[in-house]
Amino acid sequence: MGVTVLSLIGFFVAAYLLLWKLGLFSELACSTGGCETVQTSEHTDSLGLQVAPYGVAGFVSMFVIGLVGLQPRWLQRREPTILLLGLSGVGVAFSAYLTYLEASVIHAWCQWCVASAIIISLVFAMSLVGSVTWEAVEAEG
Repeated sequence: MGVTVLSLIGFFVAAYLLLWKLGLFSELACSTGGCETVQTSEHTDSLGLQVAPYGVAGFVSMFVIGLVGLQPRWLQRREPTILLLGLSGVGVAFSAYLTYLEASVIHAWCQWCVASAIIISLVFAMSLVGSVTWEAVEAEG
């Protein structure tokens, strides 16, 4: 359930950045002063798309998988946990790369990006704990 809630929060963060990029907000709320610098840098493009749609898609996917995993027929199955671990692992790696760019290349910090990185790291940690728990249950037989 925690992964599902965190994924929903992550979706709202990524959606906010996407909506700003699409011009639906004239100003980006930012207490660090670096959000617009980060969001308008050339490094916000990856594989021909802005970074925000990847975040939206990733968090929506994890939210849906989390909801599926909460259904009674899936509670005793391991697949949702493994999918969440894989998706969030990719998300953590991508967020680490983007955080590196903020610190070393752009020299500005976006509070929304940092929040997203923290959220995906928490989702990964929860998924890892869930995976280890499954391993322990299976070992007990």
